[in-house]
Amino acid sequence: MAAMEVILLERVENLGIMGEVVKVKPGYARNFLLPRKKALRATDANKARFEAQRAQLEADNLKRKSEAEAVAAKMGTPSVVILRQAAEGGSLYGSVSARDIADGVVAAGYTIERRQVLLDTPIKAIGQYPVRVALHPEVIVTVTVNVARSQEEADRAALAATEVFEQAPEGEAPAEAEAAPAPKAKAESEAEGEAKPKGKKAKAAKADDAEPEADAKPKKAKGKKAKDEE
Repeated sequence: MAAMEVILLERVENLGIMGEVVKVKPGYARNFLLPRKKALRATDANKARFEAQRAQLEADNLKRKSEAEAVAAKMGTPSVVILRQAAEGGSLYGSVSARDIADGVVAAGYTIERRQVLLDTPIKAIGQYPVRVALHPEVIVTVTVNVARSQEEADRAALAATEVFEQAPEGEAPAEAEAAPAPKAKAESEAEGEAKPKGKKAKAAKADDAEPEADAKPKKAKGKKAKDEE
């Protein structure tokens, strides 16, 4: 099936930016881009229409982006708890979908739609998951989705994750402490180096030690000569 050309009316992840003409599969265009007003068919009439409205479209997009950035700043690092029944090993009896996550974010006080939750595959096990939420095509926030059997279990998981994060820098301290004795070893090495003369100085010291032996030999020889004279 031949690809379809469309004009993007906003930034679409992994596809293009506003005003760009791209080729997509017909099904993707008919089922996603066109009904959600993310694109127009790239006909001559639509191209002319887009160029005539480009300034207004860009201004509207900038306004929505600014509003989304304000909401993102207010949200900070949001976390939602979703309670589900699960087997002993942690596998869910069912799954957590984008709609479930959107409902959790709405319950936390922020208005979003299911289609803004960028969840590639449903969540099927107990745990904490970072999930991206598009407040605007150019403003993405990450929501921590805490899936648990009960609120108590969710609280324990959140506390454990916080403690791991806070203790991470301390875990690096032992490695630095082990490296600390290095200067002492160096000092001991230098002290040993001073105690053991090297090179010419060592040879000179050895020669000085040998001088008394050299002096002793002539005395012995002199005594022998005097005995011969007698």
